[in-house]
Amino acid sequence: MISDKWLKINISSFQLILMSFMLVIFIGGVLLTLPIASYSGHTSFLDALFTSVSAVCVTGLVVHDTATHWTLFGKAVILLLIQIGGLGVITISIWFQLVAGRRINLFQRLTMQDAIGASQLGGIVRFTRFMLRATLCFELLGAILIFPVMIQRFSPATSLGNSVFYAISAFCNAGFDLSGTVTAPYQSLTGFAGVPLMNIVIMMLIIVGGIGFGIQADILDKKWNIRHFRLQTRIVLITTLILIVLPAIYFFFADFREEALSLRIQKSLFQSVTTRTAGFNTADLGLMSEGSTLLMIFLMLVGGSPGSTAGGVKTTTLAVLVLTMIHSLRGNDNITTSDRTIETSAIYHAITLMMLYVLLLFAGAIIISGIEGLPLIDTAFECASALGTVGLTRGITPTLGTFSKIILMGFMYFGRVGALTIFYAAPDFYRVRAAVQYPKESLMIG
Repeated sequence: MISDKWLKINISSFQLILMSFMLVIFIGGVLLTLPIASYSGHTSFLDALFTSVSAVCVTGLVVHDTATHWTLFGKAVILLLIQIGGLGVITISIWFQLVAGRRINLFQRLTMQDAIGASQLGGIVRFTRFMLRATLCFELLGAILIFPVMIQRFSPATSLGNSVFYAISAFCNAGFDLSGTVTAPYQSLTGFAGVPLMNIVIMMLIIVGGIGFGIQADILDKKWNIRHFRLQTRIVLITTLILIVLPAIYFFFADFREEALSLRIQKSLFQSVTTRTAGFNTADLGLMSEGSTLLMIFLMLVGGSPGSTAGGVKTTTLAVLVLTMIHSLRGNDNITTSDRTIETSAIYHAITLMMLYVLLLFAGAIIISGIEGLPLIDTAFECASALGTVGLTRGITPTLGTFSKIILMGFMYFGRVGALTIFYAAPDFYRVRAAVQYPKESLMIG
């Protein structure tokens, strides 16, 4: 738990966030190497650590089929790691202190604010309680709605366990599944492609978990009065809607042409929702067109929204970049929307994030392709999936070598904790502000 002892060693809240994730990942990796965690009785530390990183970073990329490789103990560890990673290690720690009746000090409040990206410090403890209640309610509701689907295929006990697992995995945007078999591993939700209830529930959990707790709170507080929503809420909802509808239309016309109309609609919509952050799939990704593959890479890089269980550069980053482009083409220096002016710092952050993600994507894809001798489109897909903490795969992750797995683990960690958190956690000497204002000179662009 977070205590005042951290202050004595002069650790920042951002450094604490990074180290807490590392600690949970390491513990998870150790637990998954235990003989009781897998049916084979042995899992290499690299594979166990990869699984732990994927679970804590709510990604879903795996090197072993979750259903057939891990025992009940192993699955329970993975599920716990997903829940901790989805809510955040700091949030869980604060919750335990609230339950114990301990006072939350200023440093803990500041750390919580940085961990969830809250705009203000006031009410941070109350917002933490809301996050936990919302998570419990949505996951419980999801499990109840999924249970009728599971009970048609499994025993009551297995159905209950699977329902809880899928509800938590979907709300936390993790993408871990229990559908694989010994003869047909890595199935994800392809066996439920024609089950409307399963599709709808999983998609709703993904969307609600991916828009962010701040957006959920604003919607409940304003009673769906759109005119009174905060600017961020409006931007997130509009951008999310566009990123669901337009790709779904493209997938509908570009793929699944041999499917029945209802199944074609379900697959198109599901792939559009899940690609940005969740990692489930109801279609064979290897059979989708190259255009759809490139579109999915873009959607995975975008990811979910700030303050959510999702990764990626976030919907607000994309929205700010699009608004900047539109206003720049019109010759406007001030970027405005909904009678508000976007802060210059937000524009800089958006450009920085997108450039970082794109550069990492290209570098990782080229390096892994060169090492493994795999097609660049496949390695780019895998890297985008890791960076966006999505979990979709074209089937190459289990076959990768040690160095390639380390790259993907680094990408998953980077995508979950966020580039800005890593930057702010750097030593003070790294972030140096210019002490001198130099003369300005125009530079020809384009």
